[in-house]
Amino acid sequence: MRMIVLTVTGLLLLAIAGFLAFGPGIAEGRMNRVAGPGRWPVSEEARRLHARLTIVDLHADTLLWQRNLLSLSRRGHVDLPRLQAGGVALQVFSSVTKTPKGQNYDSNTADSDNITLLAIAQLQPPRTWNSLLERSLWHAEKLESAVLQSEGLLWPVRSASDLDGLVDARSNGRLVTGALLSTEGAHNLEGRLANVARLHAAGFRMMGLVHFFDNDVAGSMHGVAKGGLTPFGTKVVAAMEEQGIIVDLAHASRKTFFDVLRIARRPVLVSHGGIKATCDTPRNLDTEQLLALKANGGMIGIGYWDAAVCAPTPQATAKAIAAAIAIMGPDHVGLGSDFDGAVTTGFDTAHLDALTQALLDAGLSESVIEQVMGGNALRLIRQGLIPLAKTPQAPALPEPEPAR
Repeated sequence: MRMIVLTVTGLLLLAIAGFLAFGPGIAEGRMNRVAGPGRWPVSEEARRLHARLTIVDLHADTLLWQRNLLSLSRRGHVDLPRLQAGGVALQVFSSVTKTPKGQNYDSNTADSDNITLLAIAQLQPPRTWNSLLERSLWHAEKLESAVLQSEGLLWPVRSASDLDGLVDARSNGRLVTGALLSTEGAHNLEGRLANVARLHAAGFRMMGLVHFFDNDVAGSMHGVAKGGLTPFGTKVVAAMEEQGIIVDLAHASRKTFFDVLRIARRPVLVSHGGIKATCDTPRNLDTEQLLALKANGGMIGIGYWDAAVCAPTPQATAKAIAAAIAIMGPDHVGLGSDFDGAVTTGFDTAHLDALTQALLDAGLSESVIEQVMGGNALRLIRQGLIPLAKTPQAPALPEPEPAR
């Protein structure tokens, strides 16, 4: 009997060890895929243009996964060698802290979470197992560690001067890639306004208000109620602007979208998504939203996956970009890959020149391509990194005189 118990225990321990060693990698391999060969014909003209671009990708979820950001990986979409190969000047890295079971684009509750098991399986610090805030702080630590080990090749962007330095370094031929921290939803604030400052101190300079479910800040386009900005959310947006954190309306419900635009004091963005004009899915923005975003001075980052552009090809993304420009003009459109966000794309970041080729084929001029591939994002990010003065409080009304 004792031998049986020991054998069963040993097999159980081996199973657990195997799960911890291989489970996260197998899961990611199934979620973050490249359709087909991932390589597309690129002309010499497109290669020359691509080499001159200052490219900015507004959203990737790479920090969620147990991979070395500095090493070339056979899975997923983004790491430093592939960012260098693709000519990316600035990558926005998002912190994903909670996703619902059975996640879909139509309706999700906040009652379940897939990330807890992933955090345990990846042997993250125990403090991240039951705290959404600590998960984001852990992602910030991962990025900081990569920066320190990169020998100057990975450049943290936390201020306008950091961004200017990055652009100057690349214009002088230095092979450096910028990294800016974002959040995939503000549920990681855990209901405390003071945590905006804590995330800012950790390096976060962009924050999405919602992800796949409604939270105490705002309603999600994929939530149940799909409500708007809450009173707490109004304070969060003001605090973000005051500290130099850019507001990201990706995944926001329609009501949240317009609530934020009514109170925003500077341009906001939708970091990753698509437009209904070319791909009519629940994930995408309609023309009224795009025009409101233009009026705000903001922008949308067009994605590379099927729910955003209806086909994981560079041609589908280029078609969506061209259609967005036709609605909003060339100053308000950029790139928002959603790489490593449990999506299938037609290429990884190393082969981003395929998109430059597709934009040329779609008839866009080189100057417009320069704007879309990074110029617009650089302008908005630089402005958004500068803290705003606190919103002035309305003067107190005089107390009414007592009735005589």
